[in-house]
Amino acid sequence: MRILVVEDDIQIAEVLSDALSEHHYLVDVVRDGETAWNWLTATDYDLLVLDVTLPKLDGLSLCRQLRNRNYRLPVLMLTARDTISDKIHGLDAGADDYMVKPFDLQELMARVRALLRRGGNPTAIQLTWGELQIDPSTYEVTYANQPLSLTPKEYAILELLVSNGRRVLSRSGIIEQVWSLTESPTEEAVKSHIKALRQKLKAAGSPEDFIETVHGMGYRLKAPLTRG
Repeated sequence: MRILVVEDDIQIAEVLSDALSEHHYLVDVVRDGETAWNWLTATDYDLLVLDVTLPKLDGLSLCRQLRNRNYRLPVLMLTARDTISDKIHGLDAGADDYMVKPFDLQELMARVRALLRRGGNPTAIQLTWGELQIDPSTYEVTYANQPLSLTPKEYAILELLVSNGRRVLSRSGIIEQVWSLTESPTEEAVKSHIKALRQKLKAAGSPEDFIETVHGMGYRLKAPLTRG
């Protein structure tokens, strides 16, 4: 899931980005309202974490602008203002939830999960491909009941491959789905992560071509064996 964080305080933005990334969300960070509007109109996001006080276009105005254009993504508004009237202004502007700084990260993550559920994202269900099993709710991955220790990028790529089954994913398509807009990975980075995934899967007992290379096109998973 992709989340846009709009926060002009660099330290807070980094804390939010790190915390969300640790939970395997794909996070983009911008520091003013105008840039946020441009990114929101160009990219599909599942959640907006929005500071109220921003340069160029404040959070309340951005939220109203989104709702006036019928954008329905959930909005979690952050602010240092903690009066009842401030909260009312935020909710009336179209925010779905409202947190006052300084905030507790565990509470923020709980509210993020609640807003994503409310936004229509289905409850995570276990993904299976042959002997590979992925639990998106805990980020646990096993092959033939053996746990795999994956980096966040390796996990995201493998989950993407399983979700797409036999569909071929290009390297550029994987970059678009797995890396944030502020990162600048090359296709060699995708190759490196695929290589590492293959090594870890093979060590757990998978065939060498569990992740197939479709030359000139990209990658897909090998069709699981059928038992007749």
